[in-house]
Amino acid sequence: MNFEWLSEEEIYHGRVFAVEKVHVRLPDGRKTTYDYVKHTGAVTMVPVDDQGRIWFVRQYRMGVKGILLELPAGTLEENEDPAVCAAREVREEIGMAADNVTKLGEFFLAPGYSSEYMHVYLMTGLHPSPLKHDDDEFLETEAIPIEKVLEMVNNDQIRDGKTLACLMLALRSLKKAA
Repeated sequence: MNFEWLSEEEIYHGRVFAVEKVHVRLPDGRKTTYDYVKHTGAVTMVPVDDQGRIWFVRQYRMGVKGILLELPAGTLEENEDPAVCAAREVREEIGMAADNVTKLGEFFLAPGYSSEYMHVYLMTGLHPSPLKHDDDEFLETEAIPIEKVLEMVNNDQIRDGKTLACLMLALRSLKKAA
């Protein structure tokens, strides 16, 4: 299958992403237009403390007009090393630093319309080391035992897609820690 990008037209440029209208030639020769979210990428952390609890944040999300329980995450600065971003973001979001950082995997978040690419890290050996939240972040932290987290996943109590994907990547490590 050959999809040919003919041109891109930026229609919005924001702090975290840009939106483009992309003109494409389809494999059958027809032309069409797609909306495309151009994103610098992001990290999600699975912070596990010495008591076998995973640290989460509760925060308001515009897309659902409500509060979601999520793993801490953050957006990469342009050309930033994902491990450096993860180390900063876990301190900003839950006030903890990690002695041990293990890359679990990576994935596209919503490839149907966005370039956002997620890097996932398991973080252990947690200790207090807070950094200031971003000015527009209002977060509540919650540490939940691993067994309860897995139960919450099975009972549809965690509805954030990146959190579910990251927990799946961390499953082998989490079962060892439980």
